[in-house]
Amino acid sequence: MLGAGSSHAQQPITLSPAKTAEQANLTDIRALVPDIAEDIKYAGSDNFMGVPADGYLAPKCLLLRPVAEALARVEHELRAQHLRLKIWDCYRPARAVANFVRWAHDLPDQRTKAQHYPSLDKSKLLGDYIAPVSGHSRGATVDLTLQRCRDDGTHCLSLDMGTEFDFFDVRAHTDVAGISAVPLANRHLLRDAMAREGFRNYPLEWWHYTVSPEPTPHTIYDVPVQ
Repeated sequence: MLGAGSSHAQQPITLSPAKTAEQANLTDIRALVPDIAEDIKYAGSDNFMGVPADGYLAPKCLLLRPVAEALARVEHELRAQHLRLKIWDCYRPARAVANFVRWAHDLPDQRTKAQHYPSLDKSKLLGDYIAPVSGHSRGATVDLTLQRCRDDGTHCLSLDMGTEFDFFDVRAHTDVAGISAVPLANRHLLRDAMAREGFRNYPLEWWHYTVSPEPTPHTIYDVPVQ
């Protein structure tokens, strides 16, 4: 999820004074699972803005330490089933969220419409999809999918989930009516695996998970990903 839906709007949100990942207790997931699959979308141009997002200086997945530990447990459990996670985004600096909002207000920039929001007017992205405060900035949220691998753990291929990542459309809702049986089963496979370690899904985006309870539910961070 990009913004709304888990912002704890009923409580004041505080920006942490932390200047480094260490000060914020953010851990690189690869410190726990060195070979976990990653394709950190906002560190490059293959995303809904078409350019790298502010604050992403390296393609890394940072999470608060207990969240990273929970995600590592999900990965290890899945490997016993010849499945693996593939991560698209984790902690997101507050400056990146502000970058998203500026992009959403730039209505003439439609370069990614066909891929990411073909059925939605760009002006409608603010709200359910993009908001000034994102749960990702609290370090407890991750965007990911599932891969199935050979028995030896090689040649992993992403499972059919029915849409691509950051596809702003009802078809990306986790339990949307009318989705075919295979992607629906795959979404539920991911949801069940994540739920066993305390991650809850955002129903509008099948790829979006937040651990519950969150370690710092009313604190956002703005340290760069590097």
